[in-house]
Amino acid sequence: MRGGSQSSASLPMVTLPGGDFLMGTDYAGAFAADGEGPIRAVALTLFEIDPYPVTNQDFAAFIDATGYRTEAEVFEWSFCFWMQLPKERLDELVEDTVAAAPWWCKVPGASWRSPEGPGSSVEEREDFPVVHVSWNDAAAYAAWAGKSLPTEAQWEYAARGGLVQKLYPWGDELTPQGQHLCNVWQGQFPQVDTAEDGFAGPCPVGTFPPNGYGIYSMTGNVWEWCSDWFGRTFEAEPTQHDPAGPVLEESNGSKVMKGGSFLCHASYCNRYRVAARTSNTTDSSASNVGFRCVRNLR
Repeated sequence: MRGGSQSSASLPMVTLPGGDFLMGTDYAGAFAADGEGPIRAVALTLFEIDPYPVTNQDFAAFIDATGYRTEAEVFEWSFCFWMQLPKERLDELVEDTVAAAPWWCKVPGASWRSPEGPGSSVEEREDFPVVHVSWNDAAAYAAWAGKSLPTEAQWEYAARGGLVQKLYPWGDELTPQGQHLCNVWQGQFPQVDTAEDGFAGPCPVGTFPPNGYGIYSMTGNVWEWCSDWFGRTFEAEPTQHDPAGPVLEESNGSKVMKGGSFLCHASYCNRYRVAARTSNTTDSSASNVGFRCVRNLR
C-alpha cells in the first residue's frame, strides 16, 4: 500500500505547531448556503492529528476492547450508495431510497462490519477507513483512545498542509499534470463512475500522497466528522483563537463534516475542497462517512 502503515492507531500522531492561518474561502464555486466564507484569520494552539482516518483495523480494536455497538448496529440499518450494492439487492431496496437523493438506499444489516449489508465484510479491508459510523460513534472511539474529534478549524488547518488559500491540499488544480491525488468521482454522477483514479468506492487510507504536513486522505475518500455544531455565520475580524463552532442553540442541530468523499463530483457535490463543508445529525451514518482524531496539547 502506498503511504505506509494501514493503521492510524499504530503510528505517531502528526504534531502541528498551530499559529495563524486563513480559514474559509471566497471561491466563486462555493455553496453560499454552506457558509464557507468569509475568509477569516484563525489562531490555533499546538495539537496533534492522526496521519490517517481511523481504519477498520483501528475500529475493530475499539470494539473488541469495549463491546461497543454502533448506532447503525442498534438501528439495524444504514445508508449505502446504490452502485455499491449487487443488482439483486438493489431491486429489493427500491422502495427504501431517499426521495431527494434516490442513489441512497436504506440497507438492513449495513454497518461498519458489513459495509454493503449482509454478505459483505471488512475482512479484506483492514486498511480502509471505517464507515457507517455516526458522530456519536466517532466521539466514543475518540474518548476511548484518549483523543477527541477535531474542531473544524483544526481539521482545515491540517488539510491545508501549510499552503495558503489553495483549493486542495496540494494546490489549485484537481489533477495536476493529469495525476489523480485523491479519491473522488469521475464520469456522470450518479450513473457512471469511470473510476479513473482507480476506485469506484472507498480506498485504502494511504493510497494517495500526503500533504505538506505528512497527513493522508484529507480530500475525498470519506467525509470526516468534526466536533463543531454546524453554523453558517462567521466574522472576518477579529482573529478567532481556537474556535469551536457555535453552541447547539445557534446551529442547525447537526455536526460539521469535512473533506468530501468518493462520491463528490463538480457537477453535484463540489465539496472536496479544503474549505468546503456540510453537516449531518449526530446519529446518522452512511457508506461514505468516517473520521480521524486529534489530541490537544494546550
